[in-house]
Order: sequence, then structure tokens, then C-alpha cells
Amino acid sequence: MKKPFTFYIVSGLIILAVIGVAVSLISNPAGFLQRIAVIVIIGAVVYFLFQRFNRSNPSKREQRAFIKAAKKSKRRFTNKESGTANGRKGSVGSITSIKKSKKKASPHLTVIEGKKGKKKNRASL
Repeated sequence: MKKPFTFYIVSGLIILAVIGVAVSLISNPAGFLQRIAVIVIIGAVVYFLFQRFNRSNPSKREQRAFIKAAKKSKRRFTNKESGTANGRKGSVGSITSIKKSKKKASPHLTVIEGKKGKKKNRASL
């Protein structure tokens, strides 16, 4: 199989980089370690700054969840209010029509069916 020309170029660059690092480490170990430390420190500062400004604050997420829940509660409360007239409850038919018109949100929990009806045979212990 023929290897592409870029494979040889990349391999040559990697070999030259390894040779350069080895020569730098042998000729000036203190300078080499100092350069590595500076690179690591700058990388860490950039990483933490990026994380600080990019990631959303947990309190903001909680605030958004609270606002969403408040809107949902308000919507539910106004639906209940619209079913009553002058402090009296509406007819049964109007309440059921309101309940049918509301769409239920799909639950985030699922029921796992198991062996509910089957009892253990304790005599076989």
C-alpha cells in the first residue's frame, strides 16, 4: 500500500520536534522547564477564564427553572379562575372540558414493569 505524501511530512515534523525537545532538555534543562511551566500556567489561566465566562452560573439555571415553574403555576391558576364565575364553581361539564383541553407534559420518569403479581415461594429456601 502506498502511504500518502502528507504522512511522511507529518512524521518528519514529529521526529524533528522530538529531537528539538531532547536537545533543548540536554543543553539547558532549567530554561526548558521554565518554558514548559510558563506554557502550562498560561494554558491554565486561559482555561479557567474560558470556563468562568462560558459556563452558565448554577444560580442562573435555578432562577430560570423558578421562572418557568412560576409561569406554569400562574397559567394553571388562571385556568382555575376562568372556570369560576362570581365566586361560584362552574358546571361539571365545563370543568371536564378544561381538563380535556389541557395537554399533559410527558413525564420524565418511566415505570419499569416487573413481577408484581408473582409472589415468592418461601418454602424453597
